[in-house]
Amino acid sequence: MQLLLLGTLALFVGVTVAVPAQEKRVHLKPDLSDHVHDDAHGYQYDHEAFLGKEEAKTFDQLSPEESKERLGKIVDRIDTDKDGFISHAELHHWIKHRQRRYIEENVDKHWKEYDQNKDGKIGWIEYKNTTYGYYMDAEFDDVDDKASYKAMLTRDERRFKSADRDGDGVATREEFTAFLHPEEFDHMRDIVIQETIEDIDKNGDGKIDLREYIGDMFAPENGENEPDWVTTEKKHFSEFRDINKDGFLDASEVSHWILPGEVDHADNEARHLIHETDKDNDDKITKKEILANWNMFVGSQATNYGEDLTKRHDEL
Repeated sequence: MQLLLLGTLALFVGVTVAVPAQEKRVHLKPDLSDHVHDDAHGYQYDHEAFLGKEEAKTFDQLSPEESKERLGKIVDRIDTDKDGFISHAELHHWIKHRQRRYIEENVDKHWKEYDQNKDGKIGWIEYKNTTYGYYMDAEFDDVDDKASYKAMLTRDERRFKSADRDGDGVATREEFTAFLHPEEFDHMRDIVIQETIEDIDKNGDGKIDLREYIGDMFAPENGENEPDWVTTEKKHFSEFRDINKDGFLDASEVSHWILPGEVDHADNEARHLIHETDKDNDDKITKKEILANWNMFVGSQATNYGEDLTKRHDEL
């Protein structure tokens, strides 16, 4: 799933303007990991689900002893009621917290940049001026591709207004989070769908045909053969995406594609980890049970070495 990126700096005629890079469209909510969940070939999915993607990288550099020591301290934090057991609810809450951390860090970064008057809120004018500069009346005449910037401004304003639920023109932290990460909020669904259609719908008819759908993902160069995954995507378009079989994806069908029925990946992962480590089948796990299966929860230099050997064996 791809998220909104903001904040590259550009210079235009001596004026410093914090102009966002071309937005990356929001598609699906991100899964817990970019890796395939296949325990037979390693636990990288579980590591990233349990720790978060960035923290998992840190553990990959540790020795097994250091990794297990840190895991023990994490288990103590997860056990919030201090009964000596990790319940499904506690583990579920922990995984959700780790996965949301990247959103909070992203909001923290931009909050400091945009809350110019330090009043704990971000007004639309603050955001617009900080992002696009103080030359709106000039209709972007100092920008080479002014049509694109005007479109980006219009899109930002529309999204900001949707996130600003009380309509006061000022975003609280929660509203600003909805602006930056609309895929996380139910009331932003229509904006996510609209932006997706606008980005893929090249002929402007308000819907997505097969050519536009594939063209958004793959553009052959110099007689390049069509890869197998493109053939698969074409099949998905006709058999699954295009529900009414009219050859197009309308707003409802785009919604089913990019915002399907809610799947709680954190809940599924919590159940998986408990199932794999709960040896006495009491539906909760102890610190001892977790540490006995430490390599499922966290990585280390040793587990990476083992996974590398497995991959080499597969390649041979």
